[in-house]
Amino acid sequence: MTPPLLRIITPVDGSVYAERPLATDAEVLATLKRAKAAQRDWRETGVADRAAIATRFVDAMVAEKDKVAELLAWQMGRPIRFGHGEMRGFEERARYMIAIAEESLADIDAGPKEGFRRYIRREPLGVCLNLPAWNFPYMTALNAVLPALLAGNAVVMKHSSQTALVAEHFASAFAKAALPKDVFQFVNMSHETTDRAIRSGLVDQVGFTGSTSGGRKIMASVAGAPNFPATTLELGGKDPAYVRPDVNLAFAVENIVDGGFFNSGQSCCAMERVYVHEAVYDRFVEGVVATVNAYKLGSPTDPATTLGPVVRTAAADFIRDQVDEAVRAGAKPLIDPRHFPEAKAGTPYLAPQVLTDVDHSMRFMKEETFGPAIGIMKVRSDDEAIRLMNDSEFGLTAAIWTEDQEAAEAIGDRIDTGTVFMNRCDYVDPALAWTGVKATGRGASLSVVGYEQLTRPKSFHLRTRTD
Repeated sequence: MTPPLLRIITPVDGSVYAERPLATDAEVLATLKRAKAAQRDWRETGVADRAAIATRFVDAMVAEKDKVAELLAWQMGRPIRFGHGEMRGFEERARYMIAIAEESLADIDAGPKEGFRRYIRREPLGVCLNLPAWNFPYMTALNAVLPALLAGNAVVMKHSSQTALVAEHFASAFAKAALPKDVFQFVNMSHETTDRAIRSGLVDQVGFTGSTSGGRKIMASVAGAPNFPATTLELGGKDPAYVRPDVNLAFAVENIVDGGFFNSGQSCCAMERVYVHEAVYDRFVEGVVATVNAYKLGSPTDPATTLGPVVRTAAADFIRDQVDEAVRAGAKPLIDPRHFPEAKAGTPYLAPQVLTDVDHSMRFMKEETFGPAIGIMKVRSDDEAIRLMNDSEFGLTAAIWTEDQEAAEAIGDRIDTGTVFMNRCDYVDPALAWTGVKATGRGASLSVVGYEQLTRPKSFHLRTRTD
């Protein structure tokens, strides 16, 4: 019998870009068992030796940045001119996590106590199942995979079906780096097989990046597993920006538009809703419209393209419906779709949009859009902006645009969010914990905190004198 196939439908032209067989339950269980066996030896490898292998892996990936740009364009629609940026972020995160590994994973001395030695050891969890997202397929995978390996875990990756070839690229680079056999493996699985893998008792940790609804399904699988695996979830977002009257306006316009429309708005931390103080509102809106109208929508394989298609037609239809519903409710669209002739109904190519006269009764301002569209609201004070920023089920990042650092920190203290930005957005700093609140998820990745998520503390309480 022919095994069922995973088909990658490229958003470039709707053709089948690649096909791969989906693993059977038996194949998945065999993969997990091999990972269990390999991890027993890998955990005994010193952190310095793990770091050397990790460095060779990063070197191998960076050497193939042109391959990365091509895979991104064809699998998920990133304009090829921006493809190298993914590898720059990948390298920054990877090299930072390698640099801090030894210190982060070292024993923690509990301090002196006469007649005793006391310390906490960070032990690997075992087998980590990594389920990365398609929108930044190298970086979302890297966030969990490399720290997990550096911490002494084995990793099995099931990448998004849209970007499954990225997992193959990881495996190739790990082979070049001479990572021991079966310490990293990948499988292509259906959702149903993934559920059974988590419930098998052979998975010790699950890391998932995706939708909030997907996160709830992962938690249901985890709850059904006999060993109740550790879980890290990075889920949805509806990230806000607040533009204060003391802002550097030109800088804010340029960066908020980039933060909202880069990757066709398909980022969990994209700026999707913008609250602008009435003192600068008109000038801000005028600048945003001019900046968005300068985009060139087209094939991601064309070096001139600055705005590619979204990942699939169904996603484009969702975005169009959300925008159209807001317009029917009174929102004002400021971008004429005729300015983007490449946009066509029934395809993943859609025009960007900027809406004003929006409010929080609209789905467009409450639910994740995940596309090239932002809403702008006028506010009269910091307090009003804070109230609106917090009026969301999500909380990944929030960006405050101001020349007053003290005000930014005071406002940041009052926002329900995982990261507070001042005068920047849509960026992941590997030295800081990447985390969210509310329906955005649980746990964290990167920084020292990321290693805490991928290990368990074991306390040693040793009485050294018995006389």
